Amino acid sequence: AAAGLCPCRALLIRRGGALRALCGSVRGFAAGPETHFGFQTVTEAERREKIYQVFESVAKKYDVMNDSMTLGIHRVWKDILVHKMNPSPGTLLLDVAGGTGDIAFRFINYVRSVRERQLQRKLRHSQNLSWQEISESYQEDKSKSLGDSQVVVCDINKEMLKVGKQKAQHLGYSEGLSWVLGNAEELPFDDDKFDVYTIAFGIRNVTRIDLALQEAYRVLKPGGRFLCLEFSHVSNPLLSRLYDLYSFQVIPVLGEVIAGDWKSYQYLVESIRRFPPQEEFKAMVEDAGFFKVDYQNLNSGIVAIHSGFKL
Repeated sequence: AAAGLCPCRALLIRRGGALRALCGSVRGFAAGPETHFGFQTVTEAERREKIYQVFESVAKKYDVMNDSMTLGIHRVWKDILVHKMNPSPGTLLLDVAGGTGDIAFRFINYVRSVRERQLQRKLRHSQNLSWQEISESYQEDKSKSLGDSQVVVCDINKEMLKVGKQKAQHLGYSEGLSWVLGNAEELPFDDDKFDVYTIAFGIRNVTRIDLALQEAYRVLKPGGRFLCLEFSHVSNPLLSRLYDLYSFQVIPVLGEVIAGDWKSYQYLVESIRRFPPQEEFKAMVEDAGFFKVDYQNLNSGIVAIHSGFKL
């Protein structure tokens, strides 16, 4: 039909089409690079906003849902993570995306236990001291139950931090514990500051995982350790099918019944399937600069703990 138009009009139409295409390209560029939100394709800015809304929505029921979804096994996985860390008194830990405090509280308990054993050994070797000297020494050391250890909980979501602070107050945790609002992709900390960096069930919700890993490397001291606990890919085919069935048919229903939020838990299930397999994520950790990178599968790869060192 365009062949029958006058040359000037045909030229205007072609230019108009080119202009519309250019405007569409500019709009797409302005919206930012595309990524995924579960199984949806969205821009990076949209993904960050949607994920913030997910955790704002689930914060108050987050712990209850974790117990319901994993039948309480998440507690064992987190215990294994802290035992693998094996912190000693004086360790400075950064726990990223740790808003509700699960890793932080376990870290404090672990360090207190180590400190108590050290104190008992010290007293057993103090046989020549008087009772008063032993008592004074014990009270002095007891007042520093963490031995200068500290844990900084950093989370991007205000509601998650609010829940964590309330839990800490209720459970009596205050010494050596601080809470910071911050983005894993742009941490508000100096270089070479922390002995250990942990992120548990959080890195798959980071939009730019490569930036988060680079930031983890930056804030760790030389010799510092990176530890990531995350849902991963199941190696057993039969278990994988059962796991998929449970994930997609049961977890969103639990989310609706317990938290009144089907969509958020549908996203969480989908986000697990979009997270890189163990070997691929290991390569990403190595690309960020870490050495001696390895991983430990738990429950046939339902979750994995990745570890690396800044040397």
